[in-house]
Amino acid sequence: MISIAETPLARLENENRLINGNVKEPGKVPGSFLFRGELAIKLGAPSRLPVPPELKADQVMITATAGQKELSFYACHLDSFESLKPMTELLGDMLGASGKYFAFCSNIKFSAKYRVKMGDATFYILPLEESSSFNELLVLLKIERGSIKKLNLVGKLEALTESVTAFNPSYEQITYERGLEVMSA
Repeated sequence: MISIAETPLARLENENRLINGNVKEPGKVPGSFLFRGELAIKLGAPSRLPVPPELKADQVMITATAGQKELSFYACHLDSFESLKPMTELLGDMLGASGKYFAFCSNIKFSAKYRVKMGDATFYILPLEESSSFNELLVLLKIERGSIKKLNLVGKLEALTESVTAFNPSYEQITYERGLEVMSA
């Protein structure tokens, strides 16, 4: 069984950025490690008492593999598209061309669907229409809720990870800067 220390998530764990995790454990797929919770993008000011982060990604789902530096799957909810840049800067080389990455943003139109290249990684930028990024992905990937109903949280996250590999839509490609313009319009 692998530990988080064997994955690219080790740095985030050591920096106390993986917070409120309801899944933080090895998956059933050999070498996989799963996280579902929140990511502290900007930490709060140091204090003797716990301080909430200044900026965070909610509803985060991650699949990492031992021995690989890039995350194979990452999805989250961001209150603002603007947070994409500091989040990708934090994740850095954990993001690569072969992974599938999603950001459901509260401040984009319900009809909008974009691809934004951040370094080598491409993020699918989508609105949050359903109640959560998990539910959004179920709809997007056409996964029937009944087919995963009996699975535990790890099993559900693994089902998403498996289904997302074939996902390759031709959404409009925009730059981060163009995204900022569109979001403020």
